[in-house]
Amino acid sequence: MNEENQISYYAVIPATIRYNNELKASEKLLYGEVTSLANRMGYCFASNRYFANLYNVTIHTVSQWFSHLEKLGYIYIEYVKNTKNNALQERRIYIKDIPYVQKNTYPYVYKSTYPLYKNVQHNNIKYNIDDLFYLIINNNSEKISNEFLEIIEKLEFNYTKEMLNYMQKDKINMLKNIIFVLYDLYNNNFGSLLAKTSRESLLNLYKLAEEHKPNDLLSYYKKSIINSIS
Repeated sequence: MNEENQISYYAVIPATIRYNNELKASEKLLYGEVTSLANRMGYCFASNRYFANLYNVTIHTVSQWFSHLEKLGYIYIEYVKNTKNNALQERRIYIKDIPYVQKNTYPYVYKSTYPLYKNVQHNNIKYNIDDLFYLIINNNSEKISNEFLEIIEKLEFNYTKEMLNYMQKDKINMLKNIIFVLYDLYNNNFGSLLAKTSRESLLNLYKLAEEHKPNDLLSYYKKSIINSIS
């Protein structure tokens, strides 16, 4: 089957790629294409010639792009050889960093139940739920303020990647939504009020919000937090 026939409708280019100034725009686009091609099998096996024809560049240029992406830790390239004659049988390109849903990735990379909820903004950068969650769990102080990271730590929502491996998807989704709303509150000058709440209270309010089944869960949850600590 041709690689083109396995292309997913969507390509994924997460915050770590979009905001990385070390990457060229063409390398970011190539990364996105790999996520699309890897969607079905869990890896991409398209050749450099395929990408060269796709982007109208040389095979050598594509090779350089892949080498740079691998050097920065965004992809992993595996060379599968024939067990009989040791000849190269296939090249497999895996997405190595976190925020991409594929067969060999971490289970906490999960689409939010509320992906259309408006983005929150800080320092003129807008983050959606998945992007923000990725930055938080990686303790990225370059993109997220230390003050907010300290709030997350105080509330014990600073889970590690290893801990998330053992969590169920619905619990991860809940954690994503809570962090997203807390970040929204923080950027709307409610940071001091967040110091008055607790992890237990936030979890209980979230469960009550779910039971209420509002049309906009996150907005309802946000108002519940404000009312509880005002």
